[in-house]
Amino acid sequence: MKFYMTPGSCSTGIHILLEEVGLVFEAYILNLPRGDHLKPEYLAINPHGTIPTLVRDDGTALCDFVSIATWLAETYPRRKLLPEDPAGKNQAMEVLNFATRYIHGEGFRRVFTPERYAVAGDIEATKAQGREIVAEALEKVSRDLDGKSYAAGAFSIADAGLFYVEFWADKIGMELPVNCRAHYELMKSRPTVRQVLAEEGYR
Repeated sequence: MKFYMTPGSCSTGIHILLEEVGLVFEAYILNLPRGDHLKPEYLAINPHGTIPTLVRDDGTALCDFVSIATWLAETYPRRKLLPEDPAGKNQAMEVLNFATRYIHGEGFRRVFTPERYAVAGDIEATKAQGREIVAEALEKVSRDLDGKSYAAGAFSIADAGLFYVEFWADKIGMELPVNCRAHYELMKSRPTVRQVLAEEGYR
C-alpha cells in the first residue's frame, strides 16, 4: 500500500491506525506549503488534492480520513477498531465525524487557512472565530468523555480522529478541557502513538 501524508497533519491519525493494524506500507511525504498536493501527479491519484490518501494493493485510492479509517476497521476486524455492538459503533462514528468534519472542517480550517473564510479580509477575526469553534466543540467532547477513557469505551478509529485535533489545539497553545486532556495524554502513552510522533518528528 502507498500512504500519502504530511507530518503533523490530519494524516497523523491514519498513520496511527495503520500502525495499530500492523500494515506494511510505503509512505510518501507531501509538502503542503510547497503545493505538492496540487501537482498533476498527485491529482491523478487524488483529484481533490487533499490528504491523507491510501492507495490499496489493488490500486484503488481512498481519499478521505473517515473512509480510510472505516475501511481499516472493517477490513481488519480482529484489531477491534470499531465496537461490535451497533450503539457503540454509532457512537464511535459520531465522534469521528464530529472531530474530522466539524472541529477540523469548520474550526481549524478557519485557524490555519483564514483567507478562505475572511470577510473583508479580516484574517485575525476569522482565526479567532475558528479558535472559538474549536474550544466550544472540545468542551462538548469533554462532556461526552466523562467517565470514559476512550471515545466509545475501548480504543477505536474515533480516538485517532479526536487525537489529531487535540494535538493541533495543544500545539497552538489552546487549553484542552479536562477530559480531552486526559484522553490526549492517554493516547500519547500508546506505543503506536509514540512511534508515529517520533517518526513524524515530534517528541
